[in-house]
Amino acid sequence: MATLTSDLRVLAGDDDFFRHFGGSSAELCGRDLFDLLHPSAPAVLREHFSRLHDGRRTRFTERVVGCRTDGQVFSGDLTGTAIEGPSDQLSAIVVLVKPDDEAVLGEAATLRRLLLSPLEAQILEGVATGASTVQLASKLYLSRQGIEYHVSSMLRKLKAPNRAALVSRAYSAGMLTVGTWPARVLPDFVK
Repeated sequence: MATLTSDLRVLAGDDDFFRHFGGSSAELCGRDLFDLLHPSAPAVLREHFSRLHDGRRTRFTERVVGCRTDGQVFSGDLTGTAIEGPSDQLSAIVVLVKPDDEAVLGEAATLRRLLLSPLEAQILEGVATGASTVQLASKLYLSRQGIEYHVSSMLRKLKAPNRAALVSRAYSAGMLTVGTWPARVLPDFVK
């Protein structure tokens, strides 16, 4: 659990909060909450906080992916609650982070460190939009075999059995943007 200022900076927290994010109070206090979350943090999360700030809501719960200071990631539920001051104005926000089972952390951390070449990123974006091998080959000025080589390489890297699973694994690892079309590979995952 942690207390945030109205501009979503960590004001204080308990030992569990700092342990989940892998830092000390001195390292994490003063940081923006979104700095502690994976870049794929849902845009709806900002809307939830905006509603808390405006008084249109007093509480919410949303799925998030948190980033530890050592680069590992974890997923879980984040519950935000508005704390009103004496004049019915928002004085702070209390957040409770409840991580999922930590047994799945190892695989997620491995995917977090995975980097794609700029060409692989373009191919993954194309696969995510449903483009065929021929369409990708034409667009990227490669042969069909070249596209298949790079797709096969990414299938191995992400341990996916087919293209649909490749896109699903890329989304779950936070590699692809959420809430935009067409999906783009985030720069953090490109060498």
